[in-house]
Amino acid sequence: MSKAGRKVLVTGGAGFIGSHLCDALLGKGHKVTCLDNLVTADRANLKGALGNPDFIMVEGDVEEPMDYDVDFIFHLASPASPMDYSNMPIKTMLANSIGTLRCLELACRRGARMLMSSTSEVYGDPQVSPQGEDYFGNVNPIGPRSCYDEGKRFAEALCKSYEREYETDVVVVRVFNTYGSRMRSNDGRVIPNFICQALDGEPLTIYGDGGQTRSFCFVSDMVRGLTLAMFTPEAGGRVINIGNPNEMRVIDLAGRIREKVHSRSPMTFASLPVDDPLQRRPDIGLAMRLLGWAPEVEIDEGLEDAIAWFREHR
Repeated sequence: MSKAGRKVLVTGGAGFIGSHLCDALLGKGHKVTCLDNLVTADRANLKGALGNPDFIMVEGDVEEPMDYDVDFIFHLASPASPMDYSNMPIKTMLANSIGTLRCLELACRRGARMLMSSTSEVYGDPQVSPQGEDYFGNVNPIGPRSCYDEGKRFAEALCKSYEREYETDVVVVRVFNTYGSRMRSNDGRVIPNFICQALDGEPLTIYGDGGQTRSFCFVSDMVRGLTLAMFTPEAGGRVINIGNPNEMRVIDLAGRIREKVHSRSPMTFASLPVDDPLQRRPDIGLAMRLLGWAPEVEIDEGLEDAIAWFREHR
């Protein structure tokens, strides 16, 4: 298939990562259909895409049967922030079960390749570090985070079942912590929390003692990883980590953001949420070998971009 002939569906395409993905696909000359119910997304994220003749915005729910003329399906639709999935646990599970089923049904009918956007949360509170794709994880199946963790684990299993039974062409990407412009200020993620608190002169809320670690991937690097995973033929049938392996403590992140904002906000400490992982670091060896992918944006550069975004949009 020629590059110009690629017709792409992006579920959750008005969200943080999804909207950046739509922009990148349009920039490469693809024809893009975005499906989003706008429950956690914002149509304003698509401001540039909406004027493009190769872009179609459909306001709808991924759980409903769908029939689009597409060659590739990026399935990103799901509440993804702790605040969202704690407020919408059933909706989260349905997006990752019924929604994934609808995407797989469409992929089968159209002979399309599907990319399932999974998450590092399938590893739970890991007992190994870094986390490689062969690690089965340490997840509480009935805890308050299970709607998301187990929703994504079910989605991965469903993709593999379709692959085995129907030979569906599916790539599973486990997305690690990602940040950048178009994040919501109130979605509960650590970088928006710290930036907005610092900009407003409020105390920076640190859960636990701040010694837990995260690895932060800038959104442009994530989008590049997703597109490489989709359009690399050899990625078919693989499960691939995409994330930044540079691990840092949450308390150090708070200090760095406070310094960049030139804020005197104090740090305040609160109880660690139930089942919140103490460590998160991807093994990206497979992505490097198979896709030729590695993150390029350093944390300082990415934070400056995110801070500039929140100065204007919070």
